[in-house]
Amino acid sequence: MASARGARPPVPPPPGEAPPVLEARELERTFGPVRAVDGVTFSLESGELLTILGPNGAGKSTLLGLLSGALRPTAGTLLVDGEPVVSGAVEWRSRLGVLSHRSFLYGALTARENLRFWGKLHGIPHREARLEARIREVGLQADADRSVRGFSRGMRQRLALARTLLHDPTLVLLDEPFTGLDLHAAGLLREVLEGLRDGRRTVVLVTHQIGEGLALADRVAIQARGRFVFLGSRGEIPAGEEEAFYRARVARPGESVP
Repeated sequence: MASARGARPPVPPPPGEAPPVLEARELERTFGPVRAVDGVTFSLESGELLTILGPNGAGKSTLLGLLSGALRPTAGTLLVDGEPVVSGAVEWRSRLGVLSHRSFLYGALTARENLRFWGKLHGIPHREARLEARIREVGLQADADRSVRGFSRGMRQRLALARTLLHDPTLVLLDEPFTGLDLHAAGLLREVLEGLRDGRRTVVLVTHQIGEGLALADRVAIQARGRFVFLGSRGEIPAGEEEAFYRARVARPGESVP
């Protein structure tokens, strides 16, 4: 269960008001003396996309591990639709799509065979039609029957995204999806991510690509030293001053900001 020491019991919403789709309350994760995630609290409604920005080592990937159930929090609570998450529950996993640093693709299989395998694993109905649609979305029609071991970094990333979305999850967690992509691949990926903003999915995007992340965001968090040092709407960040705004918040106390 994704709750731990110091967790508070869920507080029901007012009558007639739906709870947030995703809610984190004072999430913490320590590794020995290192506090990788330090008291992170936020909530997201259906259809919102939260972009989490931050430097390397800020704890972004660890936070995503907590949100996905891959890691247990040291303290705090994670709720979905107002209920504490049980990380191994079948219903929870069926709602969740995760793109992480591991592609979970098999090099000896073709792109189509990889998606067919994952479709069977998830028990997806009409999976052949679904996998063909995902292959088109990520622009891999011409390479669908090639062995994945010959794919470029960008092609693997696009196929991994197709795998992530194959079972049509309503909660999507994306960890640095633009890393290593050329301009063409990044453009294709951006189109797919724009398509996720369909009003019924809740998306958390972790990235250090400020421009890409802000272009997609409804809400923005900046994480530094395990904490959220900013959490607000995209409109709260002054246009044309995004990088200066970011640098000022990730700077350590007393550190000069260029």
